[in-house]
Amino acid sequence: MTASRSAKTQKSPSTPLNQKQNLRPIGVFDSGVGGLTVAAALRELLPAEEIFYVGDTARVPYGGKSPATIERYGIEISGMLLAEGAKIIVVACNTASALAVPRLQDLLRVPVIGVIEPGASAAVAATKSKHVGVIGTRATVQSKAYERAIHAIDPSIKVRAQACPLLVPLIEEGWLEDAVTDQVIQRYLNPMVRSGIDTLVLGCTHYPLLSTALASYVGSGITLVDSARNCAANVRALLQKLSLAAPKNRPGGLKVALTDPSGSFLRVAEQALGLQVGDIELRSVQRAGM
Repeated sequence: MTASRSAKTQKSPSTPLNQKQNLRPIGVFDSGVGGLTVAAALRELLPAEEIFYVGDTARVPYGGKSPATIERYGIEISGMLLAEGAKIIVVACNTASALAVPRLQDLLRVPVIGVIEPGASAAVAATKSKHVGVIGTRATVQSKAYERAIHAIDPSIKVRAQACPLLVPLIEEGWLEDAVTDQVIQRYLNPMVRSGIDTLVLGCTHYPLLSTALASYVGSGITLVDSARNCAANVRALLQKLSLAAPKNRPGGLKVALTDPSGSFLRVAEQALGLQVGDIELRSVQRAGM
């Protein structure tokens, strides 16, 4: 789904919106630390915005869960974000983007943006050989969401996808520069690299935290596509279109909540992304009725 679809249900950009509405936070969620790559891109592109981030660390990873379960998780975490007054929800998780965004866009009264289409658009723009690789969780790969999004733009592009279920736990442990992680990357990516791809989509927002290790293995001939910055650019455009952007002279900030304590969370965020997270809140998930 695209941002434009969710925007259709919103008020016209010409409709006056009060200052208080513009000061509401951007709500962002992921299953764990990975979505902080999106939060970091949002902080860079939209420094005046307040961001409220929820990492669903009690149930990470999402990649092995059923579509119905992932959809329910998305509804539950979105409820937490709406309780904070979120003016827009960014699903900073490829698995939830593939399987929950359509339902969230139908259900919620605020715009909902995922990361699939921004990543697909960037991959189409980057590839020269029209041979694109996608790595992600099992649920993302099985959904074929990237194949559909890429082929909607250019049906002639060949897409090869590979599930990499061990990468998220390694990243959550903070094993970003580790021999074991390097071996896992080689095991997963070797067939794809040998097949001749020239572009690799990091189809999980955790994976950019392994950009150095991934780039080292695939080499300079393969372009890595990180959907985080492209997603942030879409958010900026939609906020401007709907007249929901915060005043530019206002200092924004980042507030983080987790659904379960994570010993590695602060270390990964601060060392890999340069984010100053500050105090982290713990929140209980309220089960959604389906």
